Amino acid sequence: MPRAVTIFRDFLVAGGYRSPMEDSARFEQLLSDLSTRFTGIAAEAVDSEVERALRRVVEFLGTDRSTLFEFSADGMVLQATHSWGRPDVAPFAIDIIVATELPWYHDQLTRGSVVRLGCIPEELPSGTDAERAYIERVGMRSNLSVPIAVGGRFVCALATGAFGAPRAWSDSDVERVRVVGQIVANAIHRKRADEALRASLTEVEQLKDRLEAENVYLREEVKSAHDFDEIVGQSPTIRQVLGRVAQVAPTSMTVLLLGETGTGKELLARAIHERSPRRDHPMVKVNCAAIPAGLLESELFGHERGAFTGAVSARTGRFEVADGGTLFLDEIGDLSMDLQAKLLRVLQAGEFERLGSTHTRKVNVRIVAATHRDLPRTIVAGGFREDLYYRLSVFPITLPPLRERSSDIPLLVWSIIHRRQGELGRRIERVPQRAMAALTGYAWPGNVRELENVIERALVLSPGSTLQVEEAFSAATPGGNAVSSADLDAVTAQHIRAVLERCGWRINGGGNAAAVLGLHPNTLRSRMKKLGIVRPPRNSEYWRS
Repeated sequence: MPRAVTIFRDFLVAGGYRSPMEDSARFEQLLSDLSTRFTGIAAEAVDSEVERALRRVVEFLGTDRSTLFEFSADGMVLQATHSWGRPDVAPFAIDIIVATELPWYHDQLTRGSVVRLGCIPEELPSGTDAERAYIERVGMRSNLSVPIAVGGRFVCALATGAFGAPRAWSDSDVERVRVVGQIVANAIHRKRADEALRASLTEVEQLKDRLEAENVYLREEVKSAHDFDEIVGQSPTIRQVLGRVAQVAPTSMTVLLLGETGTGKELLARAIHERSPRRDHPMVKVNCAAIPAGLLESELFGHERGAFTGAVSARTGRFEVADGGTLFLDEIGDLSMDLQAKLLRVLQAGEFERLGSTHTRKVNVRIVAATHRDLPRTIVAGGFREDLYYRLSVFPITLPPLRERSSDIPLLVWSIIHRRQGELGRRIERVPQRAMAALTGYAWPGNVRELENVIERALVLSPGSTLQVEEAFSAATPGGNAVSSADLDAVTAQHIRAVLERCGWRINGGGNAAAVLGLHPNTLRSRMKKLGIVRPPRNSEYWRS
């Protein structure tokens, strides 16, 4: 008996005979049902409806299994994502790598070719050893696989096949599988678009939360004045500090800034951040001494809604805001022992949890810490963890007090004047030499911050173009009483005398005191006379000491 007759007979036995009119009506009903069920379906319900559609394909065509393959974005990888088989037929193994286990079959579908095999393995072409081995293993007798395009690109392929007997595939079968595949593909395409939209919305929401947190932080930063806007100074000590900044800034190394209050540690932290690869991300500041201990953990790590009384909404912590950037922990020596342990964990693993959450978050943050305390002494006293100290002090930088770089004071004075005089409605063109000498000779226990306060007060109290510092220049006493004119003369005299001694009392010639003080020699002599400064006699004990 001819093979075609055999296939037709087997088809009649396996699928039963239906008239073309009956067949068409049943298919129209199938399409109507599928279209109704897939219309407006929620993304999470698509997978179950796809499997139901595969079952309906098997039942309509009288086959044994139906499988949906999806193409990768580049159209080169084919992966089975859904499959349904009759009870005695196993579904297609989802973990099968089609390209390697069925290379000919994979190549046909990725090229957009319909695979129509009525009698397997006889109709397989040569060079299909992998496909023959698979068919022998699972017992498949026929297969129809149709690539499906959406928007001009192949996105999936719908396959169905028989295991009991061969069967012929008509052009009508191909078109019907294609139409069903189109309905399924559109549903999956909408699901993928919905998932992508949800992911984008989630990302936007997270970005919005982070931007809101950054904006809150930046608004707080705008309200607070920085010590000064740029690093000013030419002294060897400040040049050495800036050299160390230039060395460490391009790295991600943790930096510990040491120095007295008011020496400009925050300014130096900003310089490190601005010269680092993280400069396009935020630098976030936390003053560990200014925030109550009970609130500092939430400030650093954030909290979830309901984490504690008053936590009416979730809050992003400073570590999350600084992700990718720099976190400046000022006054780190004032951190409680409990928070020191949590900070150590972040430094070691980059992980933390918000208050009230068990979800571990990872951040990539560079730490710059600062303190005016003697941390080794604090460790001995039991107030600071030794392991945290060694984590923080990978690269320590000590800022010199202002009294150790007094030669920078004139530059600092004019820098403060130029920065502040406009907003105070002043135009200063001259600082009297006597005033500058007094400012340079003062010890400045409050360092640059104290100097800035004095100059700002002097700007307010100076009606003309000359800076008047007498009333503004306050002594380092709790009462902050104004320095009298006599006190100012004494400070000025002390400074001039010190310069004269360094220069060997030379007023003219190379390395003379007048040049150091920025005065004409005759002006210096006049000042010395007014202040009662007299050069010691040549035969005095002064020259023999």
